[in-house]
Amino acid sequence: MEVIEHEHPLSLIDLELEHSQLQEEYDEDNETDGDMVAIEDFKCTCNRCGHEINEHHRYYYKCSDSCDYAIHKFCFDLPPTLKHESHNDHILTLLHRKSYWHCNVCRKQHEPQEISYQCPSCDFDVDISCALTADKKTIYHPSHKHPLLPITIPILCECGACGKKHQGIFYHCITCSNFFIHTDCFLLPKKLLIQRTTHDEFSHTHPLAIEYSFPTTVQAAKFDPRCRVCGDFFNDENLWIYTCDKCRYYAHLDCATSREEPFMFIFSSAGFGKTIKNFADADYPDLLYFPFPDQTYSILKHIFFKKMASPSNTTYERNLQHMSHQHPLILVGTQGGNNEITKPSSSKVQPLSCHNPMKKIELLCNGCLRPITNMPFYKCANEDKSCDFVLHEWCTWLPDQVPNYPGHPQHSLVLLPNAPHKFCGVFKCVVCRLRCNGFVYSCVECEYHIDVSCAFIPDKIVHEAHPNHLIWRVQSRPSKKRCRSCVRGFDETGFSYSCPTCEFDLHPDCALLLPQTIRHKFDKHPMKLSYFPIENHKSQYFCEVCEEEFDPEYWFYHCYDCVQSIHSACAPLILECKRAPVASRFPKRIYKLLNIKFGGIHNIEDHSHPVSFDQGIESDGDCNNCWDLVWYKLIFKCLQCKYVIHFECCKSFNNW
Repeated sequence: MEVIEHEHPLSLIDLELEHSQLQEEYDEDNETDGDMVAIEDFKCTCNRCGHEINEHHRYYYKCSDSCDYAIHKFCFDLPPTLKHESHNDHILTLLHRKSYWHCNVCRKQHEPQEISYQCPSCDFDVDISCALTADKKTIYHPSHKHPLLPITIPILCECGACGKKHQGIFYHCITCSNFFIHTDCFLLPKKLLIQRTTHDEFSHTHPLAIEYSFPTTVQAAKFDPRCRVCGDFFNDENLWIYTCDKCRYYAHLDCATSREEPFMFIFSSAGFGKTIKNFADADYPDLLYFPFPDQTYSILKHIFFKKMASPSNTTYERNLQHMSHQHPLILVGTQGGNNEITKPSSSKVQPLSCHNPMKKIELLCNGCLRPITNMPFYKCANEDKSCDFVLHEWCTWLPDQVPNYPGHPQHSLVLLPNAPHKFCGVFKCVVCRLRCNGFVYSCVECEYHIDVSCAFIPDKIVHEAHPNHLIWRVQSRPSKKRCRSCVRGFDETGFSYSCPTCEFDLHPDCALLLPQTIRHKFDKHPMKLSYFPIENHKSQYFCEVCEEEFDPEYWFYHCYDCVQSIHSACAPLILECKRAPVASRFPKRIYKLLNIKFGGIHNIEDHSHPVSFDQGIESDGDCNNCWDLVWYKLIFKCLQCKYVIHFECCKSFNNW
């Protein structure tokens, strides 16, 4: 096709189709590039009217030869003559003006060589915008199937893109009649880097792409994700969002572009963005930083190992009669290769290996139930191999009483080897809400029982998931708050950890019991605790232990080298993968039997053979009392026959 002012043929271009093809090619070429940025939107100048050609005009003509000539489609289609309502007396003719001129309708001044519709006899000029108002301002937006027109008079209306009320210029669809987009949303870029729009308060490797809806079916398939800026859900599936699907990163329009005011309120209330340090290290010399690096660390070790290593403590008791055990204890402390104790301090003590998940060796302290990973430690001196009693050295330093405990200040809590009046010493800690059969601090009068680790939980901590802010231990109260780790609510009778300036709350067990790294026998690399979906993780998330799909919005462990993940609740199960918890649609937090030490020889009234305390697995079959499945439940299992019984059934049977 030819026009009068250009000598070469022109080709009609569909910008929407061309942009989609370019973006697909770009994404394929940059698939593994972690620092890629979005390709820029197309822009050029129309050689007829002098105004910009952009993707919202959708169609334009460009020169088929090598020159840069371009023209709007509606400029190309301009008629040579026009009857205009502002000048009904004469026909207007399309002409190039050689000097500066003013439009007689809008009074705008124009440059020489710009075209106008002119009445030569009256010296009356109308520019292209005023001559063809409807055609000139018809917009094709990818969010809507029909063309849109501007409402040039400012109005107050709800925007169909962000869902907020705005006052100003809107684009509307004359076909649908109820579709309005505010000009601020209308002009949002298709892709953006969030660090540039949020003053680096939020950062993401990849550009976020705009999506013109977020269907509820898609949200459900992705476990109903939250906005990574404000933490709220996406309640209206028809509103636009910014997203990086590769990394499961989603943000509201206003959050991604920081359009909410005041700006910093978004970040201080959400707890997802960067935080400015609000305390001085010198004011908190004993402040604990969580998560601990690995399973070898614990609160008790932090407190009492220092006491053991103090100058006043110059001797270690090699033989110890501890109130918690009927047999003498012997200090074991000579270490050979591969973490094996080859020279025990007594000939009565059998060689023993420390806890090692890579070799499926489990050695748990009878006091705090945490792994014993190095020496020295105490072991029962009895030659009877059925007694597997062991203690961390620092657990022998536990005080006899804890006075003025914040959750129970009216009475002192007394250290006991087993919870009084509890079947097999199994109790439920009122702080972490986990069942435990280790040492206990108790108020027998009030039946208040806590495990020894919870007896010393700190008043204030700092957590890697919310750095630079102090998180305070507070008494839980009924509220709609949810734990950032596991999305569950809080029990009003226990504690929670809360940031006083941000909406960041954690259960005590989520805050204190998840180490930063764990080791898995099937993976030679450490697995690290992750608080958000992994960048560039292109597949669904499945736990390597229980084989369930899970929601990466909640904390889990991940190996970046092997791209393997584990539920935080399945992490203790790396010693025995058969001990997987029952499948659940809810996020798992802490392994519910983390504070239970299995094993030991017991005698029960319902069976003639000795039984072992264990957790049921599929091959154990049904309970011999209630005939229900024993999978993943506390059980007693016969060492000589196939007898098995639920812990609760045995408890009831023995009138506990």
